Amino acid sequence: MIKELVINAGSSTLKWKLFEMPDEKVIASGLIDRINLPNSVFTGKRPGHDKHKVVKDNITYDLAATMVLEYLKDFKVVKHLHEITGIGHRVVAGGEYFKDSAFIDDQALEHIKQLADYAPLHNPIQARYIEIFKQLLPDAQQVAVFDTSLYSEMPKVNYLYPIPYEYYTDLGIRKYGAHGTSHRYVSKRAAELLGKDLSDLKIITCHLGSGSSITAFDHGNVVDTSMGFTPLGGVMMGTRSGDIDASLVDFLARKLKLSVSDITDILNQKSGLLGISGLSPDQRDLENSEDVNPRARLALEMFVNRVVRFIGSYVAELGGLDALVFTAGSGENGILMRERIADQLAYFGVEIDPIQNDVRGKEQIISKAAAPVKVLVVPTNEELMIVRDVQRILK
Repeated sequence: MIKELVINAGSSTLKWKLFEMPDEKVIASGLIDRINLPNSVFTGKRPGHDKHKVVKDNITYDLAATMVLEYLKDFKVVKHLHEITGIGHRVVAGGEYFKDSAFIDDQALEHIKQLADYAPLHNPIQARYIEIFKQLLPDAQQVAVFDTSLYSEMPKVNYLYPIPYEYYTDLGIRKYGAHGTSHRYVSKRAAELLGKDLSDLKIITCHLGSGSSITAFDHGNVVDTSMGFTPLGGVMMGTRSGDIDASLVDFLARKLKLSVSDITDILNQKSGLLGISGLSPDQRDLENSEDVNPRARLALEMFVNRVVRFIGSYVAELGGLDALVFTAGSGENGILMRERIADQLAYFGVEIDPIQNDVRGKEQIISKAAAPVKVLVVPTNEELMIVRDVQRILK
């Protein structure tokens, strides 16, 4: 059996899974949290075994990768590291250069580094892990799977901003989207659950979590997505504002005597649900407080409003809707949030069954049997999508 490793790296976390292929069987997985911080935590899991946990100060990127491989050897998941023949990396920004997942050679790695301006918190770190695993597993072939590649062929009318055209041609400014691997997986899986081909459906997928995005598919092709040039755009999120009037940046910078960079940080880290509620970026905290905290309720109402606004506009773009899909943290587990969103979409034929909607983190059709629009919960599986791309690219 072929063994392939999936690396999903964030600024301070590293999620990983080892697959046995072609059976797509997860034989080990884990998470390293608080990288480069005090009390870093390594966890490793194997089916049928207790979780292995190590707390250690300031686990670096290099040490994180080393600990993953040591865990696999120490717990005899692999006898020899050369059994791992392929590594798939989630990379956030592929720009216009990478229109699909790609084999990583020196040229591809250099392009990933050059695209750091489009994802400064992610691409440099993900490029660093590519270099580290090249040193640790020199015989393993590596593949980059880009969050943005799903949107590379989106209609130009939807990805361009109404600003001078040369900013697109000279600087690459356009809507790139995000969460593409998640949207790609759940759209295909939803079609399978409905017993149909994705090319026969008009689907809107809602990745709702601390970061949220909505994507519209017309017979298998992406028509539009909510996130923009960066993951700051689109719907209101946990700490991100989503779409605002751009002139607010200059206005706030002058009034507060802050830099544009400072205001961007506020829009990314202190806005959204947190900014409106003044309480928390977590919808669960706000739902627990909304009966006694008007700002918590307002934050939730605004979130629903923004999500419904995007879904409604996409139904218009698609000229109808066959299926609506919820995924990610709130989408998979937010029973009340799904109900609130669906209630405001009733005029499109969206009707959920309260009994079927009483589900968390499980694949399920939650719409009423006779409803014209099928509504589904589909837990995302980005790692599975990544390892499938590794298989496809390395064939």
